[in-house]
Amino acid sequence: MWLQKQWYKARLHPLLFLLTPLSLVFWLVTNLRRSFYAFGLMPRYKADVPVIVVGNISVGGTGKTPMVVALSQWLKDEGWNPGIISRGYGAKGPFPYDVLASDSPEKAGDEPLLMRRRTGCPVVIAPKRAQAAKLMTEQHPKVDVIICDDGLQHYGLKRDIELIMIDAERGTGNGWLLPAGPLREGPWRLKGADWVISNYGRHIFARHVVDVEPGNWYRVDNNEQVALKTESKFNAVAGIGYPQRFFNSLIEQGIELENRQGFADHHAFSQQDFSNLTGNPILMTEKDAGKCQPFAQADWYYQTIEAKLPEVMKTNLLAELERKKNGHR
Repeated sequence: MWLQKQWYKARLHPLLFLLTPLSLVFWLVTNLRRSFYAFGLMPRYKADVPVIVVGNISVGGTGKTPMVVALSQWLKDEGWNPGIISRGYGAKGPFPYDVLASDSPEKAGDEPLLMRRRTGCPVVIAPKRAQAAKLMTEQHPKVDVIICDDGLQHYGLKRDIELIMIDAERGTGNGWLLPAGPLREGPWRLKGADWVISNYGRHIFARHVVDVEPGNWYRVDNNEQVALKTESKFNAVAGIGYPQRFFNSLIEQGIELENRQGFADHHAFSQQDFSNLTGNPILMTEKDAGKCQPFAQADWYYQTIEAKLPEVMKTNLLAELERKKNGHR
């Protein structure tokens, strides 16, 4: 958590200077790997249907999951049959695996399970996205477009459209590659890209801005929708890429927080994590709720979030997707 905070400060922390040689090694390795794919020295899998990759160049917290959910729901409304593939971080395997809505977060991973339940679309997970895409088209022949969650740097899978997400508030942080900074690829990756999309405001490289809005509240233990009584005091927890964003959202909604606790992204929650958060109802994200449901109390609640796609983005994306679909015939 300390390291991530330092990544998103304007100046490089003195201790991070010790990591800059490793960042140079990271740059060399990733550039060689990308070149090998570009020149055909490493194989790339081409799916039978168009592939949309939703990814980022930085580590965590750029709104990929809300985008995948919104994109899937919108495409269904437009008559498409989307399927979602994901790494399945934290899932047990074996891979590739076709996620069921009845699976546990331990079986399927927290984000794939959330996407499966929210969208109703088939979701296949595998660390190698090409394997997931292959199983998707075999197991779900009606799928006519694949949405790849967090696969921008997985060049083993050919993609037709890249949606590059960026957090307008935090941007590219200190501008350094991992581990001295938060970047998987340099800011050059954003220049000239057709689909750079920012959340929480406009970024200098963004072509489109997506609003992410808080949704309804539900009980963690039984998923029953509730009207939250905001005059009470609450405790809040978040195990996501940028926990402070969730806490800020609660405060902006007029919710008074007595205690807040941030955890690492994909944290495997246990009842012990809540031992010091007593006396007030507990609020959390939808992603965290799935892992807390087995031991949740009656006064634990989670809130959904909704990404709102701008109309011009929908129009342009639909036109490009139709062109890509014709190219696969």
